[in-house]
Amino acid sequence: MVAALAASPEAPLLLREDRDGVASLTLNRGATRNALSLALMEALQGALDAIGADPAVRVVVLKGAGPAFCAGHDLKEMRSDRDHESIDAIFKACSRMMIAIIRLPQPVIAQVHGVATAAGCQLVATCDLAVASGDARFATPGVDIGLFCSTPMVALSRAVPRKAALEMLLLGEPIGAAEALRIGLVNRVVPGDELVAATFALARVIAEKPRRVVALGKAAYARQGELGLEEAYAYTADVMARNMMMEEAAEGIDAFLQKRAPRWPA
Repeated sequence: MVAALAASPEAPLLLREDRDGVASLTLNRGATRNALSLALMEALQGALDAIGADPAVRVVVLKGAGPAFCAGHDLKEMRSDRDHESIDAIFKACSRMMIAIIRLPQPVIAQVHGVATAAGCQLVATCDLAVASGDARFATPGVDIGLFCSTPMVALSRAVPRKAALEMLLLGEPIGAAEALRIGLVNRVVPGDELVAATFALARVIAEKPRRVVALGKAAYARQGELGLEEAYAYTADVMARNMMMEEAAEGIDAFLQKRAPRWPA
């Protein structure tokens, strides 16, 4: 199923395609390298909200149309209205969207080609996993235009080591896919002509896992990272105890002991 979301007279801002439990969301502003206008962010927010309530969706793939993944915020839009209230609304909408990705029950995989800069790099860092083509480039270049990438810094600093993050933020220089893989910004790098297939294959592996257990695990991962060591162990021990009481755990353990494939509930 292919759906157009938040359609404009010219073209839909966001496309959604569902196949085999995987919802693919395509940023559809290729002419602007998928710059995150307020309208595009609102369309993506709406799609995430709908997917979060859709048990048929097991995994989300986020990608961009045209020559790039995402070039960050729409600077022309931001310069067209300089009052604080309007600018504040843009950054709050962006932050809301990033948090929605983290809190979404389904894992989100970024499929990255071309450039992922500023808030586009933030999107990659926010997604749970990322697959990049060999030509992908990543940067937080705000310092070069007098607008430090402070909100992208939140996601970047949680995805890569401190010195790697600060080097990207302070220099503003792009890094290639191989370096992004080395520092942990992406999980896999593949040739450009294999990007779509490799991303979907990864998504399908996750889609075959028990849905409620994946959702529980994703939420627990985010929460334990906010806690101190003792609190994290106390919290995750409770999560595992509750997980053990779930139908999926009973079925999975029985299948393992009986040396058969598990039959997961829907």
